[in-house]
Amino acid sequence: MIPLRDSIPPRTTPIVNHLLILTCVLVYGLQYFDERDGRGQIIEQMSMVPARVTHPDVPVTHRQQVRVENSFGFPVQVEREVPLENPPFSPAWTLLTCIFLHGGVGHLLGNMWSLWIFGDNVEDRLGHVRYLLFYLLCGIAASAVHLLSDRNSPIPTVGASGAIAGVMGAYLLLYPRATVMTLIPFGFFSQIIAIPAVYFLLFWFGLQFVSGTLSATGGEAGGVAWWAHIGGFATGAAITGLFLLLHLTNPKVNASRPNSQPYRRERYFAG
Repeated sequence: MIPLRDSIPPRTTPIVNHLLILTCVLVYGLQYFDERDGRGQIIEQMSMVPARVTHPDVPVTHRQQVRVENSFGFPVQVEREVPLENPPFSPAWTLLTCIFLHGGVGHLLGNMWSLWIFGDNVEDRLGHVRYLLFYLLCGIAASAVHLLSDRNSPIPTVGASGAIAGVMGAYLLLYPRATVMTLIPFGFFSQIIAIPAVYFLLFWFGLQFVSGTLSATGGEAGGVAWWAHIGGFATGAAITGLFLLLHLTNPKVNASRPNSQPYRRERYFAG
């Protein structure tokens, strides 16, 4: 399911949300040119590597494609164990820095699109400063849960999805009556359906939980930090629940559909 938009326009300009998106885009630009030069230092130093955090004094290696000359003098690509370059600060800080890195354009666009849809409304209810602190804390918590799920992993972890999962957890509590326009592919056709936000978000969380459980019991993780998503979502929901109990959120906004009219269902041919 691909979210397209929600039913609630924000009352204020989501300055922090825009800055977070801009920061991630700029950092990815730095990553692109860094990797184009063949160094990849930004990913190596700023990503969160569980083994490096839990054992900061032990060198960590990873498999990487390197160019060497064969016996005939021709350059070839071979896979070798290469030591990871340590960050210029304590590896514990990478629990924060990794949430501004991404593994590719698709990874970046998917995360930023979700942040664009859900983040503005959460910032509207929490306020700018509180939203920024909330986002960073959710990102750190997500990194920490992933770290605990695989303490000795040498695989670099990057992505804002854990922090964004926290935003989605907050959205679930703040806007349970909202609807999310969702694109659902069916083979060559695609259906756009208005789904209540509570169902959309609970289904998404359930998918993360099932996938995370399968990966923890020996299944393939598929390169996805499922437990970071789970930890971020749970953290975001818990913090938001506390904010609601302490009356630290801005007044509610109308979470009903625009003009009380249901969305149209539209079908698109994708072939």
